[in-house]
Amino acid sequence: MSTAIETTPDALSPEELEVAGLIVSALSLETGPEDIAPEEPLFGAGLGLDSIDALELALAISKRYGVQLRSDDERNHRIFSSLRTLAAHIEKNRAR
Repeated sequence: MSTAIETTPDALSPEELEVAGLIVSALSLETGPEDIAPEEPLFGAGLGLDSIDALELALAISKRYGVQLRSDDERNHRIFSSLRTLAAHIEKNRAR
């Protein structure tokens, strides 16, 4: 059964917290999952991730959730724009 991702601006849903934990562990970040703001950009001025991080993160997401993220997908900018959009994409497309 699928649950909707909470849209409170500052609160992390359980799904978002789980994805944040994956981001922290897969990229060996020196921050806690709960410190990633759900609406903050993941790349550039936000969390500061780069294209190598995107590749590592896509691999970790594929392994854990069965969601394939292709480098040539034109939706990547939107999918990876924030923790909230990434978690929503994973929840919508994950292998059960």
